[in-house]
Amino acid sequence: MDRYSLKFDKNGLIPAIVQDAATGQVLTLAYMNEESLRITLREGRTCFWSRSRGVLWRKGETSGNVQKVKEIRPDCDADALLVLVEPAGPACHKGTVSCFSDVLFQDEEPPFSYEALYDLIRGRKETEQDGSYTSYLFNKGLDKILKKVGEEATEVIIAAKAEDRKDTVYEIADLMYHLTVLMVEAGITIGDVTRELASRRVIDKKVKQEKMT
Repeated sequence: MDRYSLKFDKNGLIPAIVQDAATGQVLTLAYMNEESLRITLREGRTCFWSRSRGVLWRKGETSGNVQKVKEIRPDCDADALLVLVEPAGPACHKGTVSCFSDVLFQDEEPPFSYEALYDLIRGRKETEQDGSYTSYLFNKGLDKILKKVGEEATEVIIAAKAEDRKDTVYEIADLMYHLTVLMVEAGITIGDVTRELASRRVIDKKVKQEKMT
């Protein structure tokens, strides 16, 4: 901590931007003082200073939605922190994944992201929309969703075997969409899958090292 000569403000606080290490999603903006930062470093879980209550605040101490710290980076001026975490649940007290769920301004054509697609599909499960194919799938239940995943996987195989690149891309997109519907139905997040893939990369490195020795 001393190595970077962190700059705390006149109240002894430094802003901490908390980000999901697996998905890159910004979860919240909180504040730390020297004590909460030392607790975070010692325990490996986020601890903040509550400006409204004037007390230390360990994230998840009552809700269980703890944030395991993977990495902490100071900015170029050493007056703000980026805290990369593995969240165990929603970051926001309202129950949303991120505290930045409301939209103040949005371009007419915002860039596509898989995270946005996941949130859209999750929204269709939480709030049914008339005429929505996604809502229809959720209403039909797990068996219907699994059937569609199987059908789309078959379509990918047929298109790939035909060496039709354009059709293969189209069918892969269909499969990814239906897999995402399945993820939401099963309560699986993007972070869950990303972390599983990351763990396999670590295992693969260990296997390669063993072969070298």
